[in-house]
Amino acid sequence: MRAVLEVVSPGAMASIQDLGRPGLRRVGVPHAGALEPGWLRLANALLGNAEDAPAIEFLAGGLVLRARELPVQIALAGHFAAALTGADGQRRVESWRSVTLAPGETLRCGMLSAGRVGYVALAGIRVPQQLGSASTYARARLGGLDGRLLTPAAQLLATAGSHGEKRLRTLPVDAKAAIRVVLGPQDNYFDAGSIARLLSEPYEVLAAADRMGMRLDGPLLRHRPEKGSEIISDATVPGSMQVPGQGQPIVLLADGQTAGGYPKIATVISADLPRLAVMAPGQIVRFAAVSVVAAEQAARARAATLRALIADIGPLAEAGALDLQAIYAVNLVSGVVDARSEEPPISSAPYSWERN
Repeated sequence: MRAVLEVVSPGAMASIQDLGRPGLRRVGVPHAGALEPGWLRLANALLGNAEDAPAIEFLAGGLVLRARELPVQIALAGHFAAALTGADGQRRVESWRSVTLAPGETLRCGMLSAGRVGYVALAGIRVPQQLGSASTYARARLGGLDGRLLTPAAQLLATAGSHGEKRLRTLPVDAKAAIRVVLGPQDNYFDAGSIARLLSEPYEVLAAADRMGMRLDGPLLRHRPEKGSEIISDATVPGSMQVPGQGQPIVLLADGQTAGGYPKIATVISADLPRLAVMAPGQIVRFAAVSVVAAEQAARARAATLRALIADIGPLAEAGALDLQAIYAVNLVSGVVDARSEEPPISSAPYSWERN
């Protein structure tokens, strides 16, 4: 039986995204897909969806959703809390968990406490695909609901019912390390001083940031006079760091164009691009150069970390309620003795309630 989740308010730039359209850049179709694909995978895993299932991605906050005639199970991923309003009043719902909306209940996503991106996944969501993906690429009217950003009264189909609410036992870590880049492919268009500034000085994320790209403000990156500030247009990828004539870098993101005519001083590695993509205006970013081999190792390490987070998903224990899984997993009584044994107790130390 199909349930309906209605968009009461889409907030800022809410859209349907999955893991995008790989392999089509050669014909001018951007990859699109989630800005933070790891968070989308986590939201889907909380529901038992396929990890590449589509979900709602929103920027900043203000997304409001309502279950219609049947219950809908959803999952939240990102640094925000939500308010669930129903016949019994209102309660706060933290992120990184699943929750069931009863018929008529409304979920209001609060402003993001860190970064600029959040996700709401739906159990059993059904969205038509175009070119192999449901991801919305609004500039070309591809994917999503008629290729548009979500609008008030938009309706999403999902599976009715609840299958037990879950949470992440281990939360994603927000790394504070520098964003790693591989220099090039046109780093020879810049003098040595510019390369040094890029890799040693801070840059600020500007408000001019959307799904296509992110403008940064910091020390000027100067082009070599004999090279100039333009190239014959060639291929770009998500993570390409273009530098126009004014000397401030632009990092292309999921919806970035497939070719461009500005020199690319560096490329953000795939393991760190999601971390950069979710940064909010005003945040400070630093860059560090690594080799291609190191970039590949970082991608494998990120994938392993994500697998570990998914494997650690467990049943939800509300505040004040007993965490039965934790109780089952430990020995609550130390120093227990078998009267028929001459062996001393295994341990007489008191049990620590601090979980590792």
